[in-house]
Amino acid sequence: MRVVLQRVTKGRVSIDGAVHGEIGTGFVLLVGVSDSDTETEVEYLANKIAKIRLFADEAGKMNLNLAAVNGSILSISQFTLYANTAKGNRPSFFDAGKPEHANQVYQQFNAKLVSLGFDVQTGVFGADMQVEIDNDGPVTILFDTDNK
Repeated sequence: MRVVLQRVTKGRVSIDGAVHGEIGTGFVLLVGVSDSDTETEVEYLANKIAKIRLFADEAGKMNLNLAAVNGSILSISQFTLYANTAKGNRPSFFDAGKPEHANQVYQQFNAKLVSLGFDVQTGVFGADMQVEIDNDGPVTILFDTDNK
């Protein structure tokens, strides 16, 4: 799995002009799944994201996790995180998970985040979405379970 985490002051996903999910302070997660991803990757990433300390404490140090700031999550499926750009000018998405498997893993990932106590808003798997991200910092972190 690959997840791009952006610390945000707000995030919103719209589909066909209608807002589908919206958060204030928290994380926007762009989530890519490969066919080899299992519950092991879901557990690892959900726990890592739940505990990562990216919010400032009273001394201005990134020392607080998402729960400490009562933050929310906007999770967006994004198969393009598995783009292969090695050859030519058109990316290959061969390494992205097949839709049925990828959707199942994506839903498990979101459910795990909810079970950890977070408000999780989502887009719609496979939909054409417009995502607004007000990156705070900017702070952007890349997680790849192949490199844990």
